[in-house]
Amino acid sequence: MRFLPSLEPALLIKRYKRFLADVTLLSTGEGLTVHCPNPGSMIGVQTPGTQIWIRNALNPLRKLAYTWEISQENKQLVGVNTHLPNLLVAEALTTKSLDPFISYTSFKREISCGKNSRLDFLLTNDQDPPCYLEVKNVHLNINGNAAFPDAVTTRGTKHLLELIALKEQGYRAIMLYIVQRSDLRCFTVAEEIDPVYAVTLKKALHLGVEAFCYSCNVSTDGISLGSSLPLNL
Repeated sequence: MRFLPSLEPALLIKRYKRFLADVTLLSTGEGLTVHCPNPGSMIGVQTPGTQIWIRNALNPLRKLAYTWEISQENKQLVGVNTHLPNLLVAEALTTKSLDPFISYTSFKREISCGKNSRLDFLLTNDQDPPCYLEVKNVHLNINGNAAFPDAVTTRGTKHLLELIALKEQGYRAIMLYIVQRSDLRCFTVAEEIDPVYAVTLKKALHLGVEAFCYSCNVSTDGISLGSSLPLNL
């Protein structure tokens, strides 16, 4: 997936109110307020003075012209836009380039289930039970491992409970973690940040919910799915 138009480098001044960030455009020195498409704590990738890359949406109707897409943590580029993992997964499902899902012939997005809840994908084919798939964005680096979540996530725990219920009804149920960076060894749960999520994930896996994790290749030109990461749970 290419970034269009091309990203522009900037220096982060501060992030605030979760979805706003003040930056300095490096090409001109102009100060801008940009949209931050990430509701999490963004530990490690929102330090003032960090070099980031932003994209002009070229939409005159938007209040904020630019969206924050990438941060640099040390020398590593890290995607911060939480909307991109679902787009990458949808692209991979269409091209059948994700091994755990190549047997499925069609999919739908944003599927209602349970009590006022939605899951990201429903995959189907002619011979297997339908598969419910929830995708989570990961950027957090804990001791060289990809970790989720980076903040307490009651919504994430609710999704796990929905997957457990679907598995008990005979469906296939899967958590898919997409790590928007390429420098980490394996996936783990950030138990010290959200112990309830950690316990619920382990319960879900014990009851037959599946989990997979993939890294991403991130550059200022674009982002693509990378290799599978082992789970260390």
